[in-house]
Parts: sequence; C-alpha cells; structure tokens
Amino acid sequence: MIASPNSDAEKDAQDNLSLAGDGFDTVIKAKQAVEQSCPGIVSCADILAIAARDVVVLGGGPSFNVELGRRDGLISQASRVAGNLPDPTFHLNELNTMFAEHNLSQNDMIALSGAHTLGFSHCSRFANRLYSFSSSSLVDPSLNSDYAKQLEAACPQNVDPSIAIDMDPVTPRTFDNVYYQNLVSGKGLFTSDQVLYTDPASQSTVVDFANSPGDFNGAFITAMRKLGRVGVKTGNNGEIRRDCTAFNS
Repeated sequence: MIASPNSDAEKDAQDNLSLAGDGFDTVIKAKQAVEQSCPGIVSCADILAIAARDVVVLGGGPSFNVELGRRDGLISQASRVAGNLPDPTFHLNELNTMFAEHNLSQNDMIALSGAHTLGFSHCSRFANRLYSFSSSSLVDPSLNSDYAKQLEAACPQNVDPSIAIDMDPVTPRTFDNVYYQNLVSGKGLFTSDQVLYTDPASQSTVVDFANSPGDFNGAFITAMRKLGRVGVKTGNNGEIRRDCTAFNS
C-alpha cells in the first residue's frame, strides 16, 4: 500500500504490477472513511483483509468472518517481494514448499489458487508457455490447443506490456469453481495453475473442487483464515497507519 516516490515499495515489485490500481484506491478511501469515525484504531491491514473477503462475496463466492486486530508493517520494499510469492512457472513441489513455510497445506494451496477465478495477468507472465516452452515444443503441450490459439491472438510476441488477460477465460467476473473446471480442460493460464491438474499428486483435489462448489468453498474459507494469520503484527509491533500510502511520521 505504501506509495514510494522512487517506485521501490512493495507494490512496485514486478510480481505485483498486475494488481489493479482501483483496488488500492478502494482500501485507501475505506481507511479515510474509517478515520473520520474511529481515528487510529483500524489498521490498513485489517481493511485490506475485509476488502478481500468482500470482493469474494460480491463476486458470488462464500462469506466468512475475518479475524481482526492486525497492525501495519514498518517496511515496504520491492526487493523483499521475490521469493515470497509463487512464481507462474512453479511446479507442485515448489508450490508446496513455499506454502508449507507459512503453515499452509497442499489442500490450502490448491484452494487459494482458486482465487484465480478472478483477476488478470499481463502476457509476459505466461508467454513462455506459448513461444518458448521447450526444445521439443514451443507451446506447452498441457495447454488446450484452442485456448493456446486464443492466447497467441491476444498476446502476440512483442505485445504491448500493458495488455492483460483474464485468469479465468469462462467466468472472469464470478467467484466460482469454474477455475478448476478450466484446469481439467487444459485452460489454466499459468504453469502453476495447470500443474495442479497435470500432477497426479494434486489432480484428485482439483477434480473434487471442479465437481463440488461446496467442497471448494469450504476449503477456501479454511485456507483464507489460515492465510490471514500469516505474518500478523499485534501488540507493540508495527503501527496503525493514519494514511495507508505512508508510514506515520
């Protein structure tokens, strides 16, 4: 959330450039409104957690209680982001290793990946699957051939870097389990998406979530509650920012 004049804050990191600016604006405006009635009490971190839940609900997904009481961090550096977010090229073992470091299981990881039912990505994040996958196949063979052609048409080589593609090509504005149905059909945008189905160790969970919205929603709620406890600052750690875009002076 911190806005740096040098563009070196956490939100400026390459991995975060696909985050929508209006999402940041919404949290900033919510904080401003809360400060009018309840100054210095509610953190930007809590507002962000509530907003994430509300986006899920507004998209047609499940509602869930959000644990509150977080404080805001005192560090925001783009250089600290690498290695803390899953890379689009990750395979199952890499995904599991990263999530396990935060006490999140494989089932949690697969459920949280379902958040890709919403959102978008810039072409550069998956271009390797279309034009340089391997020496034997330029296109990732796990990609649905028709979907690959759609992506090539939308993301030709040397495309404008600002062009973005929906993560879910079927119901991109609805929070649902179609993301998993897409994986079964070979329509996962990232390697880290599609591998959840192509790897036998995770395939059964993907099939379950594809067939059962209730199973997915339940697993997603459980995983979000666990994710909401990762790296939390309480007590005297951190601060309650007055402005989400700046540390307190």
